[in-house]
Amino acid sequence: MKVSEAEILIVPGYTNSGPDHWQTRWEQKLSTARRVEQAEWSKPVREDWIARVAEEVNASTKPVVLVGHSLGVPAIVHAIPEMKQRVAGAFLVAPPDVANPDIRPKHLMTFGPYPRLPLPFPSIMIASRNDPFGEYAHAEDIAKAWGAHLIDAGESGHINADSGHGPWPEGTMVFAQFLSHLR
Repeated sequence: MKVSEAEILIVPGYTNSGPDHWQTRWEQKLSTARRVEQAEWSKPVREDWIARVAEEVNASTKPVVLVGHSLGVPAIVHAIPEMKQRVAGAFLVAPPDVANPDIRPKHLMTFGPYPRLPLPFPSIMIASRNDPFGEYAHAEDIAKAWGAHLIDAGESGHINADSGHGPWPEGTMVFAQFLSHLR
């Protein structure tokens, strides 16, 4: 699949993705990409975030490729039952452990637990060995449950601008390869 054949929905996490974040850079460079905007980025409400993701998917006129980071991952996965349009695939990065009682801020736990059913579309998950919001073993577990191909990003922090992943060329290459395998 080519970028022009899909609607690429960027689904940021808690507090949104700033100007230096790889998601913002991809949104600016990919001709068919658009961000799923949330009414409240700093005090996320699970039902509202899920509804917005489903609304954007359902408004799409082409097959959708979802690109989720951090809290965007559970928002995507919880929205699946509400999605009526075709999702070609999902690119999921740095999934937080939203069932961990030590997560901060605490209200992020409202996005847990994750569903355990296989995803109804191809997916790739990229996780770090030292992500402060989720252990690698947790990412392994949910990737296996979802049937997602897991990529070990090594010690990459939360895979965001703060951890040095602004441009993130490695992610761009993996995303391009993922797209090329979608139908």
